[in-house]
Amino acid sequence: MADADLTFYFDPVCPFAWMTSKWVRTVAARSDYAVDWRLISLRLLNAHIDYDAHFPPEYEAGHTDGLRLLRVAARARAEHGREAVGPLYEALGRRIFEVDAAPGAGDRSTREFVAPALAEVGLPAVLADALDDETLDPELRAETDEALGLTGKDVGTPILHFRPPDGPPDGVAFFGPVISRLPDEDDAVALWQHVVALAGFPGFAELKRSLRERPQLPAFGVRPGQTGIQEDWHGGSRRQKR
Repeated sequence: MADADLTFYFDPVCPFAWMTSKWVRTVAARSDYAVDWRLISLRLLNAHIDYDAHFPPEYEAGHTDGLRLLRVAARARAEHGREAVGPLYEALGRRIFEVDAAPGAGDRSTREFVAPALAEVGLPAVLADALDDETLDPELRAETDEALGLTGKDVGTPILHFRPPDGPPDGVAFFGPVISRLPDEDDAVALWQHVVALAGFPGFAELKRSLRERPQLPAFGVRPGQTGIQEDWHGGSRRQKR
């Protein structure tokens, strides 16, 4: 999708990538905005990290779930085209984050979990075979390295690559924007235009704060409209020593 306005690198188990993806989908639905959904693996990004020393106990299994689901997305793209990735990500994300009884780490990358998502978007159930296909990992490693090559290594997900018409010829990429709640539809496009304007400035480097609230998602027990607890909370979205 060389003509895409935005390249969005996601890991399907990252709650912040999911929240930003919902914002992007709202913008795309209300404007002429094309998105190329691409793959980045938190498990491969953190392959050199001692999980026991740097993460809570469930993170390694959760990131491994993401890797296994990305294998399915990679196989779907190879066999059904790039346009298959976005709908599949949306179907998986709803099943991970938009339910009260959220599946636990290790339960999100089974055939039983993946099959309904594949069926929903009209993809064949045989794609679930890719869950265990490690021959796809070099492709996922290369795409993860591609994303990190745009931003530098000390980042997480999502990574967004913008190609604003008035910006640098190759656009600019950064980690985020990370949000914990979804802007309403009337504000979503206007707020996004501010993000694009910032992306268009070639000297932009980073905006950051560590204090966050839990994402307003049913999987985390926070409904839209509630105020999540302010805390230094990362939710597995990036490499972060706790």
